[in-house]
Amino acid sequence: MFDIGFTELLLCGLVALVVLGPERLPVAARMAGLWIGRLKQSFSSIKSEVEREIGADEIRRQLHNERILELERQMKQSIMPSEPATPAASDAEAQSAPGNEATVASPPPAKRPDAPTE
Repeated sequence: MFDIGFTELLLCGLVALVVLGPERLPVAARMAGLWIGRLKQSFSSIKSEVEREIGADEIRRQLHNERILELERQMKQSIMPSEPATPAASDAEAQSAPGNEATVASPPPAKRPDAPTE
């Protein structure tokens, strides 16, 4: 991570021994270890909390998508009848339905034999 080799660690240890002295060096090393442990614990708790929140958001998103899909299925079922109608029955319903006069095809008018052709 920091790309620190053994020689750099040995040099840091010697500098700490000279600066702190042999009496205070073990206490300082213990305190440094405790602080590093606390930092690791804090980072791991923050990481787990973020992962939990992300997971909760993902679950919420999936539930929302499932609700939308269910509503879409319900709308399709309400628009389209569940049982297919026979072609003869659907033609009869189309002709008898109010407001469908424009959709019903009427036969073309018969041509008179004496009418001029265009």
